[in-house]
Amino acid sequence: MRNPVIDIRGLLFAVLVLMTGNGFMPTLLAVRLEGAGAAAPLIGVMASAYFLGLVVGSIRMPRLVREVGHIRLFATVVTVLSASTLIYALWQNVALWTMLRLVDGMCVAGVFICIESWLNHRADATTRGSILAAYMIAVYAGQAAGQFLLKLEGGPMLPFIVSSVLVSLSAVPVLLTKISGPPIHEPVPFSIFALYRASPLGTVGVAITGLVLGAFYGLGAVFARRSGFSFTDVALFVSVVIAGGVALQWPLGRLSDRFDRRLVITFVLAGLAVVSVLLAFASGRLPVLALSGLFGGLAFSLYPLCVAHANDRLTVEEQLSASSVLILAYSAGAAAGPLLGSAVIAGLGAGGLFLFTGALGAGGLAFALWRMARAEAVPEDEQQPYQILPRTTPVASALEPASETSD
Repeated sequence: MRNPVIDIRGLLFAVLVLMTGNGFMPTLLAVRLEGAGAAAPLIGVMASAYFLGLVVGSIRMPRLVREVGHIRLFATVVTVLSASTLIYALWQNVALWTMLRLVDGMCVAGVFICIESWLNHRADATTRGSILAAYMIAVYAGQAAGQFLLKLEGGPMLPFIVSSVLVSLSAVPVLLTKISGPPIHEPVPFSIFALYRASPLGTVGVAITGLVLGAFYGLGAVFARRSGFSFTDVALFVSVVIAGGVALQWPLGRLSDRFDRRLVITFVLAGLAVVSVLLAFASGRLPVLALSGLFGGLAFSLYPLCVAHANDRLTVEEQLSASSVLILAYSAGAAAGPLLGSAVIAGLGAGGLFLFTGALGAGGLAFALWRMARAEAVPEDEQQPYQILPRTTPVASALEPASETSD
């Protein structure tokens, strides 16, 4: 039987190359502005602009796909993203960079919508899990590997040039693909209020995940640099967080399939609070790296756990539309995270980043305990299977193995 991943290897390679080239840009930009003496709130505003662009792009890009087609839109957004990367190298200005990050977020949303539409078009009930797993590996591997481009030597412009080259090259396998562009299906409208009524913990949990990871992606490099890390160590720090996120998602997910999923979510939130506080006061390269891997594992696991918990309380017909709302709730949190996190850093120093994430974990823990006291658990045999999920665009929700929309 032919491996389903073979047929989409070009698309996966495009994602891997693009994430290698663009995935380290938040770290690079934050390091450059921090080195230039920019205040943490200004760096936070710039970081938030990217996630705001991702939200806007997730809403607007599907219409453009229907109007011009997948390949043309992909070529357009990759071209703009590549040009934007070079503009960073020409002028170092916070206001300009904030505008560019907004554009970048919209472009990356367009990239994900095109790729995820193709992948969903090629998936069926028997191959959806394999395709989703391969896609997640490509996203995370590229993001982690790209961090080491921070230490490129040869002048301050070189990382931007290499990033632009990789982003441009990512278009080649897509432009040459023989896979036809699928239609974009509009999910049935599902309001955030209906989602909260169905699953308060799931809704609040994904928003907290967005706040935590948005703050980390936007300001993690600031924390590392102000803690005395070199460029190499900053790259390692971010990569360890991502690697920890990959390593712990599966075992925690399997655990949540066997027990009341709320207990696992409560454990993750409690662990996130404790590890964050330890990170805030940790010193020394090895302790920080060890704790950062655990932080990544807990923070990255929270989103799919909360989505699975929400799905436990929804009908099959509601799950696809609700997943789209959950992704947008995550993105809205991610847009707010750098703004709030940077304000805490400004008041409490570099460790304030993880005091902020620790407070979010503690608040989420209190909410989870309250929900457990108010509502009965979903019986174990009625729980939906846990699935590692991307936090990209609403189109990705159709890649969930439970979805039958493309069959």
